[in-house]
Amino acid sequence: MACVTCSTQAFRECHTPNIAQLSSPLCLSLTHCLPPSLQIGLMSVTVFPVRVLLTAFVMLLAWPFAFAASLGRSEGAVEPQSCWRRLVDVCLRVLMRSLWFCTGFHWVRVKGTPAPPSQVPILTMAPHSTYFDAIPVTMTMSSIVTKLESMSIPVWGTLISYIRPVLVFRTDQDSRRKTVEEIKRRAHSSGQWPQIMIFPEGTCTNRSGVIRFKPGAFIPGLPVQPVVLRYPNKLDTVTWTWQGPGAAKIFWLTLCQLHNSIEIEYLPVYTPSEEEKSDPALFANNVRQVMCFICSGNPATVLRVWSKVLCGCRLRAKTTDPELAQQASRARKLWEDRLGLDDFALHLGLPHSDTLSKIHKLFDKRGDGKIDVRQYVIALSAVCRLSRPMATLKLAFEVPVLSTVLEAMLGVSDQDFSELLKAAQPEPTGKITYGRGGRGV
Repeated sequence: MACVTCSTQAFRECHTPNIAQLSSPLCLSLTHCLPPSLQIGLMSVTVFPVRVLLTAFVMLLAWPFAFAASLGRSEGAVEPQSCWRRLVDVCLRVLMRSLWFCTGFHWVRVKGTPAPPSQVPILTMAPHSTYFDAIPVTMTMSSIVTKLESMSIPVWGTLISYIRPVLVFRTDQDSRRKTVEEIKRRAHSSGQWPQIMIFPEGTCTNRSGVIRFKPGAFIPGLPVQPVVLRYPNKLDTVTWTWQGPGAAKIFWLTLCQLHNSIEIEYLPVYTPSEEEKSDPALFANNVRQVMCFICSGNPATVLRVWSKVLCGCRLRAKTTDPELAQQASRARKLWEDRLGLDDFALHLGLPHSDTLSKIHKLFDKRGDGKIDVRQYVIALSAVCRLSRPMATLKLAFEVPVLSTVLEAMLGVSDQDFSELLKAAQPEPTGKITYGRGGRGV
């Protein structure tokens, strides 16, 4: 199975358990992350039973709401919601959030802005690693793609039915085609249907890599919004893979933790090119690369993403050494002034376009709609002069913005760059020169 393997260094922030020792993204060994026996023993006889009872109570409380809201509803069309159905929807969201609170997920950190269904009909979620990935589904009440057998699960099946899932009939040989057709039908409804949350990996992994995406979510050829899931816990008790602890053991260990963390990051909307619209596999692979870049900051992936986007705006072919020097000079005059999309287009002398917007978003690291144009210049140099890394390094000192080139070539984050800078200075002077830094490299 092909996969984009993300660097162990970059996944450090996710606190996954000894990823270097994991032989496959589909396996997990609890010997690397087993919680202290004393804590498990105490929590098993005190907190765990209480949490199980509260979780069961909340689910039973939510069941009649979901059952009532599903009655008399057409399965082939979406009718305007009446006032009482809207009230039921609000009640269910509150109850489901309470359910996850009872399991130890006291806070859910959300980054980025979810796009509305009218703009983006499909959300692609990755990496998929546990049944706790249902948290963002219940927070938004988005539809999912699930097997028909899930509907027969007591209580939970009714809750799944409420969110109007796309059902997969495994006994039907033509099920794959019908599922894709249903996804396309809903995606082209101009926002009438709820958004569909799809886990394009198709299976759970240990988050050590983002494995190949299945093309189903990308066949409609419409914009998608990638969503990255993280579990930044000291001990990984949530990961559920085909070779590892079972679902019951994962549930037990997770509920025996005082607190469980989850982060949901909504990335900028990915609008496919004409080539991607006609080739779902290419579309899927490019979205996967962007998500792996966000997850890991893998240097090779960074350069691939930069190269793809910059080439899309036809900037790479036109950029020679003199032109790069000229752009660097203009960027140096701006110093730390940050440019919005309009100012960025004016700076480059280019008209507004989807690709230019993608470039701007790529360097908008603060999420405030503004970028440091020096980082763009260094990225352009790194892509155009792959065989001459020292020329890009020298340019980074001239601009100066060294951290960007180190991110591209070595996968060094801003925090690691600060530590590297301190280590490179036996006597702290507050700066580092090209003559000194270049020799070190």
